[in-house]
Amino acid sequence: MQAAQALRFYLPAEKLAPNNVRLLVRISREYRHLMSDATKPEQKLSLGNTAVDYAKRAVSLDPNDPDAQLAVAISYGKLGPFETNREKFEASRVIKDAADKVVKLDPGSDLGWHVLGRWHLALAEVSAFERAMAQFAYGKLPESTYQDAARCFEKAIELNPNRLMHYIELGRVYVQMGRIDDARNFITKGLAMRNTEKDDPETKRQGQELLAKLP
Repeated sequence: MQAAQALRFYLPAEKLAPNNVRLLVRISREYRHLMSDATKPEQKLSLGNTAVDYAKRAVSLDPNDPDAQLAVAISYGKLGPFETNREKFEASRVIKDAADKVVKLDPGSDLGWHVLGRWHLALAEVSAFERAMAQFAYGKLPESTYQDAARCFEKAIELNPNRLMHYIELGRVYVQMGRIDDARNFITKGLAMRNTEKDDPETKRQGQELLAKLP
């Protein structure tokens, strides 16, 4: 997880093999990691857009590669906090399309199911008023429910019980569903797990904040 050092090797390799899908997917991931480390919004936006560009190149070379589709979905998702409402609306369609392709091409992809869960959760949290305003400005939003999100995160845990983010995100959904005891159990379990992903410390911080607010 030393992105800058990894890119010192990946970028020269890209010049030798510019159409290597595996390599483009890895470069996209490293730019997402740099994005996580950046402190200024404009830096995060620039790095995120670079991650998207590499992911889109990978998909253009092999649309049936589930990891390339996953890179597109995750990279667009990372840009969300820095986009306008219209950009978020347009990106939502791209993310859903890519995530659907991931789980179709590789049903055993826990990360694909996780991304789908995040998508359903984001849509389920949109209020009726916000939906009406969005429809007026951009077009009708897709329908989704917390139950849809929960099913995706539950599937992700079934496929890979060793990623703490699955548990904490499922706990977040259970809070919204009123299943407070289940939420507390899953968030606590996620917090007790070892960090293995770049975003795990931030995921744990969010989980701790949510846990502290539970009745």
